Amino acid sequence: MTDLAFSCACGTVTGVVKDVGPGEGDHVYCHCSDCQSVPKFLGAEDRILDKAGGTELYQTRCARLAFQSGKDQLAGLRMTDKPTLRWFAKCCDTPMFNTYANGKLPYTTVLVANCEASGRSALGPVRGHLFLEDAPGNTDGLKPLSMNALLRSFFKRLIRDIFSGDRRRNPLFDPTTLQPIATPRRLTPEERRTLG
Repeated sequence: MTDLAFSCACGTVTGVVKDVGPGEGDHVYCHCSDCQSVPKFLGAEDRILDKAGGTELYQTRCARLAFQSGKDQLAGLRMTDKPTLRWFAKCCDTPMFNTYANGKLPYTTVLVANCEASGRSALGPVRGHLFLEDAPGNTDGLKPLSMNALLRSFFKRLIRDIFSGDRRRNPLFDPTTLQPIATPRRLTPEERRTLG
């Protein structure tokens, strides 16, 4: 197993994703409109989005994050009423992680762009691309991945996290209440409209 270091753009928020590997998580790209909107809203498109508007992600077990510095700089963002919580480093507006709105449905998705390049090979090959129909760029040659295929491996990890108690060891959530450590902000309809 390999620990993969991550950092926000300014280096304030640092840590590792523990025990990464193709058997421990799913390495994918997502092209959904929300994954495109978050970096646009935060001014981080160049860091996060590829030419086809995709965000490289690694979805893994919820207790795999370990912070070394800057945890107090994390903030939560809700793009819509969907239950996905987008975490970013408020020190430099770097999109960092995606989770469920609370710790009751355990998973952690790491934005790979923030991980050290030399260690990314440990994630294994990319399984495929989600929501290619939302991609603004050329998607020729990209392997589509259905959400159902992703959910099959996700549910196996979810069950392990619930029964092992690991869902209460996610550093992004209070271990007792399973509420996020930072109160998330919801984008206003006006802010959403500016994103196109």
